[in-house]
Amino acid sequence: MLAAARYHDLLATGSAAADSAAALDRLQELCGVTFDGRPLCTVLRPRFLTPEQYRFVRQRVADVLPAFRAVHTRAIEDPAFRVQLRTRAWENELLALDPGFPDPSPTSRLDAFLTDDGRGGHDLKFTEYNTETPAGAGYSDALAEIFHGLPVFQDFQRLYHTLPIPCQPGVFHALLDAYRKWRGANPEPPRIAIMDWREVPTFSEFVLFYDYFRSFGLEVRNVDPRDVHYARGKLMAGDYHITLIYKRVLINELVDRGGHDHPVIRAVRDGAVCMVNPFRCRVLFKKASLAVVTDERNADMFTAVQQRAIAAHIPWTRVVEERKTLLSGETIDLVPYILAHQDRLVLKPNDSYGGSGIVLGWTVPQGVWEAAVQLALNEPFVVQERIAIPSEPYPVWRDGGVTIEDRMLDTNPYVAFNTYAHGCLTRLSTGELINVSAGGGSTVPTFLIEER
Repeated sequence: MLAAARYHDLLATGSAAADSAAALDRLQELCGVTFDGRPLCTVLRPRFLTPEQYRFVRQRVADVLPAFRAVHTRAIEDPAFRVQLRTRAWENELLALDPGFPDPSPTSRLDAFLTDDGRGGHDLKFTEYNTETPAGAGYSDALAEIFHGLPVFQDFQRLYHTLPIPCQPGVFHALLDAYRKWRGANPEPPRIAIMDWREVPTFSEFVLFYDYFRSFGLEVRNVDPRDVHYARGKLMAGDYHITLIYKRVLINELVDRGGHDHPVIRAVRDGAVCMVNPFRCRVLFKKASLAVVTDERNADMFTAVQQRAIAAHIPWTRVVEERKTLLSGETIDLVPYILAHQDRLVLKPNDSYGGSGIVLGWTVPQGVWEAAVQLALNEPFVVQERIAIPSEPYPVWRDGGVTIEDRMLDTNPYVAFNTYAHGCLTRLSTGELINVSAGGGSTVPTFLIEER
């Protein structure tokens, strides 16, 4: 991209690189933009998208979402259908709880890879759907503000119009919309709890959201699930009455560590608190949700338009099990195929996050792959076809100078109300497993640019 090259040229001018690197480190520390104690952004350039690229991403998000909504609706209505998703007994019990609003995931994020299609256009593959605790919106917005303060970015704005793509407003409005529907007519303002364990590495992002919610005059606290109690119809953190939970704690961790009778679960069951995202978000959080939409057994669930969107933008995915299925119109015996084609395939635990447990077939010895397939037959896993992962050059400040290094990157649009994209998270990595939680990753803000 010409814009990236011009940005890199600006870094080579005078002390622009040194000054910008120092400012980036200082501002990240000042603003608390850290992950597990380290600066979240490790490169000197943000991600650039053209308006046309972002329109393409937003349209493709709108194209695939109806198929996922169809899966969720059927899963809630048909317990037998949930076998395909490998939901567990305790999850099925929680799925029966009405959250008080219609959207199963008012705020979510599709993780994807945007590439050139070789014909002057673009291709986009959605590899995961984070409908439970989509992180990064606060970090992305804070980094956009930080980059505005870098000397090199100020010089770059003489050449290009730059527009950040805010992510927090979509989360904010999704939360308040769900709360209003839960509370009914003329609700009093919510008393928000941003809820997760205090020791998680993303706690710094909760502080960013705390400040953001406070800027709108809302009551808010960061609350550890271990510090709440439920009595007389109120969920309390000390003397603070919680009416809206911005749930960042994973449901399975809440159940594993707090039990099925945790105060949050009891309060939600009684309709005493609004929780976003609700328990029903677990349906599409499953990696098997991508297997359901791509499986020929479910084709009649989707319209012709939806089937075309699935074929174009969701990689072939199957739950790992002994069965025959279709691949590119041909019948295959699934497990033998997986064993014989590890260079084309990825194994993913059905309930993992942060890159945990993922095995990239082309990166491991045959024996490791065979052991991973055996594990996948005993625990819920999916297998997914390998897709092209794009890379871009990024400037890195190292040993007193700038080097331009390739970084693999993803394109992760946030989704509001299960309907439309409202922002975009970009993550970089030196390896093909792109996830900050997995280590070796970085987050950069995403800007729309047009030449002046």
